[in-house]
Amino acid sequence: MNTCLGVIFGNRDFFPDHLVTEARRDILSLFKEIKIDGIMLGENETKLGSVETYTHAKACADLFKANGERIEGILVVLPNFGDEKGVADTIKLSGLNVPILVQAYPDDLEKFNVESRRDAFCGKISVCNNLRQYGYHYSLTKMHTIHPSSESFKEDLMNFVSVCKVVNGLRSTRLGSIGARTGAFNTVRYSEKLLQASGITVITVDLSDIFGDVARLSDDSPRVKAKLEELNAYAKHDSVPSTSMLRMAKLGVVISDWMQTNEIQATAIQCWPSIQKNYGINACTLMSMMSDKLMPSACETDIAGVISMYVLQLASHFPSALVDWNNNYADDPDKCVLFHCGNWAKSFVPNLEIKTAPILGTTLGEENTYGAMAGHAASGKMTYARVSTDDPNGIIRAYTGEGEITTDPLDTFGNRAVVHTRNLQKLLTFICRNGFEHHVAITMGNVADALDEAFNNYLGWQNYNHI
Repeated sequence: MNTCLGVIFGNRDFFPDHLVTEARRDILSLFKEIKIDGIMLGENETKLGSVETYTHAKACADLFKANGERIEGILVVLPNFGDEKGVADTIKLSGLNVPILVQAYPDDLEKFNVESRRDAFCGKISVCNNLRQYGYHYSLTKMHTIHPSSESFKEDLMNFVSVCKVVNGLRSTRLGSIGARTGAFNTVRYSEKLLQASGITVITVDLSDIFGDVARLSDDSPRVKAKLEELNAYAKHDSVPSTSMLRMAKLGVVISDWMQTNEIQATAIQCWPSIQKNYGINACTLMSMMSDKLMPSACETDIAGVISMYVLQLASHFPSALVDWNNNYADDPDKCVLFHCGNWAKSFVPNLEIKTAPILGTTLGEENTYGAMAGHAASGKMTYARVSTDDPNGIIRAYTGEGEITTDPLDTFGNRAVVHTRNLQKLLTFICRNGFEHHVAITMGNVADALDEAFNNYLGWQNYNHI
């Protein structure tokens, strides 16, 4: 489904009206090109479909209200100076609480006459002043004035779409916490109340309830057979006993049922040691499959970690993975190894294979760890992020940054990647000095700026963007 934005065309009575008509044409052409749906006044509903007076503001606000469930963000277009009160009044009357992007057209030095002069450079400052007075947060283009047909504005707009996805997605998120916090990991503790204040709801279930439902499933249940077929098709599994594959299938059915019943978007699972001790498998393959279907699943009941995964997915429209900042890579200060034992989505690892977890197997018995996954991640640009609740200070904080997964060799087990990021040692110092967790989430592509804007500007979280 296309992203849907409400569009306000600002206008001022003593500036050229034909500039509004040109702007409408520019925006409609751009939206068609990059597949965005626009909700905007018709040219005959107000003067050229612009917002100039309070009456115009009410008409535009009513249109936005009628489409409130569709509109994910608001684009303010200033073909000329615009009416700053009209813009602010429209948003106030609409009742919408979505991100806002303010764009202003540049003037042409060869058209500095009365018939063509815009003054949107100045008008944008006035619009932003009024939005701030009304208590709204808003986003800006990289250049103060920019034409909608420019590549720079296309980047601005696509970044804004990612901001909208993150902000709106988090405000109604329901996360599943399956099992108690892994006893050995104080690092994954978090505040449900701080998350709830940002609109994030956590639903919990005990592993005993999950195992009880699994025990009541027959081996020949049609749903179990269907899940088993899905598992068999997902990844190479030549070394995995059929009994372990069956256990995975039954657990997968129960987790899926629980998620559907509770309308869960993402999960964090107590992936060790109870599952190995009491059920005899690793849940990694099931978690990988969910993440690949854009239902991210985090290890070790790391709820803040799965939030990190979810925001990356929302911004990039690509699966995410939870990883450990795990090892140095030889003596290169800007490279390190990311690892988990492992549950990375298939989209990350082209040659994914279902295996065991040798490290867990040293204490839990390797025969009880079938379901872990192995494979080296594909190379490419990537973004990393970590969200954390800072309970003593009553805030949510995060860090974001970008780098790349390299083609460097790495001979080991599990899911792994060698990554490069600039000034890695500075980042690691920041992580340690500020007490962040050893888990971090990654996705493919560059979306750190969108996350930074969403966190700092709209959600009120403290974010450090590592650049």
